[in-house]
Amino acid sequence: MLNILSILIGLVALVFALPGLIPLLGWLNWLAVFIGVVGLAVGALSSSNSGRNLNIVVLIVAAIRLSLGGGFI
Repeated sequence: MLNILSILIGLVALVFALPGLIPLLGWLNWLAVFIGVVGLAVGALSSSNSGRNLNIVVLIVAAIRLSLGGGFI
């Protein structure tokens, strides 16, 4: 059950991270990082790894985008 919840949280974070790739919408990645960390914590409590891995991928994509944009843009 926690794995399904972690996947759902990861999908919500992904919905925020993908538009954050567009220039001038980089601030959405901060929200994606926060939601992704929550999903990662829920996924860590689960016995399966798929939800945790999805949240790790979302966090990596959001973090790379934030580092390229200087954290804002």
